Amino acid sequence: MITGRRFSRLGPVQGLDDEDQKIVTLARAARARVGAAEGAAVRDETGRTYAAATVALPSLRLSALRLAVAMAVSSGATSLEAAALVSDVDAPDEADLAAVADLGPHATVFHAGTDGGLRARLVP
Repeated sequence: MITGRRFSRLGPVQGLDDEDQKIVTLARAARARVGAAEGAAVRDETGRTYAAATVALPSLRLSALRLAVAMAVSSGATSLEAAALVSDVDAPDEADLAAVADLGPHATVFHAGTDGGLRARLVP
């Protein structure tokens, strides 16, 4: 188990299919566009994608992954198929994974480095 919650690391990291590569690319672009510490993207049950970057204001702090989940929910998504986080951290924050699991209890989370290389595939 990688966290105390619902996700574990899934064996050796293999290549991604086109749809999963797309959300990793969107997450990288969101991060790079604003020079944020992290970028994230999620794909909902209809295939729509939502990308976000970390928000770090004096009065508001949101992780990229939680913001991407919030954007999906506020747009009417009822479930998530997959999520991607691009960051240099060793492992995603448990609260981020919990947000994904709230809307996507079966969603895979792809954790990529800032170079786009896949570090882990986390499954519930």
